[in-house]
Amino acid sequence: MVLRSRRDLLKVLSAGVLVGACSENPATGRRQLSLVSDETLAALGREAWADALARMPRVDDRGMHARLERIGQAMAARSSAPAEWEFAVFDSAEVNAFVLPGGKVGFFRGLMESAQSDDEIAAVMGHEIGHIEARHSNERMSQQLALEIGVSLAAAALSEEYGQNAEAIAGALGAGVLYGVVLPYSRLQELEADRLGLGLMRNASFDPQGALSFWRRMSGDGVDAIEWMSTHPADARRLEALAALVSETQ
Repeated sequence: MVLRSRRDLLKVLSAGVLVGACSENPATGRRQLSLVSDETLAALGREAWADALARMPRVDDRGMHARLERIGQAMAARSSAPAEWEFAVFDSAEVNAFVLPGGKVGFFRGLMESAQSDDEIAAVMGHEIGHIEARHSNERMSQQLALEIGVSLAAAALSEEYGQNAEAIAGALGAGVLYGVVLPYSRLQELEADRLGLGLMRNASFDPQGALSFWRRMSGDGVDAIEWMSTHPADARRLEALAALVSETQ
């Protein structure tokens, strides 16, 4: 085959990358872009976890740590994800939690104090573990790499025709991909993590109603952000989806 231009080369390279890097995830039942090995991500997760433990103080409350460890281990035992699970409560008033590749889960004191039951803590824990089961870290990093590669290739291909304006045009194309593909996928990932987390809650004998009570309280004044510019679903949409999922688990 004779490639007539860089644009032809762009099409061939893009197709080769996307077809060769997609695989089906049994937890989600859909195909995912995977350009980074799970081993590489787990190593990055361990490094980031060690940095977090070194930089952020943990709460001086053994009971709070023990509570999170008990709930976390009960949930992780029902997970199919190959991970080395670790849990910690960091001393911050922020009502939040995070998970790193490889199974490192951090809760902030503010969230632990805001939760009104073990079921509510389990709801957040299930959501974080759900991200690991669904391999969302790999997917998000792969999407970012693909976006960067695609914009670079587009700039090279367009330079023949548009000269000095090629980078600006390629950047606009990249923004279109970001808002049209990457962010919607991120919202999909959040809802997937909710669904997987509810299943873990049920299997670990926690009440999925805890997810509804927690997220309803966290939705605050009910004013949603502009959803299409966000990586998370708007509160109303998330609660509607959660309510449907909880009814299925009863």
